[in-house]
Amino acid sequence: MLLLRLIYESFSFAANSLTANKLRTILSLLGVTIGIFAIISVFTVIDSLEGFIRDSLNSLGSNMVYVQKMPWTPPEGETEYPFWKYQNRPVPTLEETEEVIRRAQTIDNAAFLFGFGRKVQYGSTTLDNAVIMATSGGLMDVWNLEIAQGRYFTDSEMRNGAPAAVIGHEIADQLFDGLDPVGRTIKIQGQKFNIIGVYTPMGQDAFGTSMDRYIHISVVKSYYMIDVRDRDRGQTICIKAKDNIDTDKFMAELEGIMRTIRRLKPMEENDFALNEVSIVANQFDQFFVVFNLAGAIIGGFSILVGGFGIANIMFVSVKERTKIIGIQKSLGAKRYFILLQFIFEAIVLSVIGGVIGLMLIYAGTIIVNQSTDFTIVLTTGNIINGLMISSVIGFLAGFMPARAAAKLDPVIAINSV
Repeated sequence: MLLLRLIYESFSFAANSLTANKLRTILSLLGVTIGIFAIISVFTVIDSLEGFIRDSLNSLGSNMVYVQKMPWTPPEGETEYPFWKYQNRPVPTLEETEEVIRRAQTIDNAAFLFGFGRKVQYGSTTLDNAVIMATSGGLMDVWNLEIAQGRYFTDSEMRNGAPAAVIGHEIADQLFDGLDPVGRTIKIQGQKFNIIGVYTPMGQDAFGTSMDRYIHISVVKSYYMIDVRDRDRGQTICIKAKDNIDTDKFMAELEGIMRTIRRLKPMEENDFALNEVSIVANQFDQFFVVFNLAGAIIGGFSILVGGFGIANIMFVSVKERTKIIGIQKSLGAKRYFILLQFIFEAIVLSVIGGVIGLMLIYAGTIIVNQSTDFTIVLTTGNIINGLMISSVIGFLAGFMPARAAAKLDPVIAINSV
């Protein structure tokens, strides 16, 4: 009870001091508000960006491997990307995809794909350089795609290269303007394609790609439209592992199968790349560590300035209330009571500034979310961090002035001018 009473009285003194000196309080709040706004807004943007990128990576599949001509990152232990080393490698093929599916024991499914741009027309509506994605069967399972309208390709349509297409919802909106696309016919490179389905909207990932903007056709049909023999058009074999399969076993089997298909000798280097999502995720982990550190340093300087402002104001407050401190001590007030009184005042001042800074950040997130496609979220963790940082800054800024007040001699304090 004594402790609670002490806290209550200290808080009352602090509140009375803050309300009695409104201009000084506002100026002190301003520094902390700017500091908390700077440091927590940096953390909020970084956290939102990190979440967005991680969601995009997860959409690629944590149990996925992409067999491609070139690796996504430089060789382990190197910083320079040897482009010239990979330039003359052969590109993956549909036949290799089928062979991997036939031989592998650890894979769930695989799909061969590549993309190219073509003019697309429906009636008088034309899309220039629309992205055509040509794939083998199995992409829907490998990428966990869903159909909103119509249906997916049959195995026969994929194998025989039927003039059928499944489109993204953005393509549907641009070409058909609210009409039901299923059953309608579009022209790609002068060839007619029947729309059999529309994909469920997925949105854009961190790498700027989206099935919403693609026109999906059979890879066999694409061979009549574009020459892909020994030409790099981003040919990729997307391979999905079975559930609960050891990653090392999965990778070792794929590497062995691809080396056998390519007839590589034991001492020869791989002429293909097995790209894992985890490789990119690790690269981003390092990036965000540096980014968070830089944000903390930049925001730290801002909050430090606010702390100096509070310390200065508290020294002035001690000077103004010297006589009151002397009277309190002459009436029996202990040193810790005077100490807590001024520390509480500094903490309350700093926390109020922190709350205002957090409110400004929250308002900023609403504005950004409504005006852009990027979503920023002020997390509970960042709110707690903001309050904790402002409390610590208030304590540190108020300790020295409070200590000086607690050490005052009551006689000298009462007689001060």
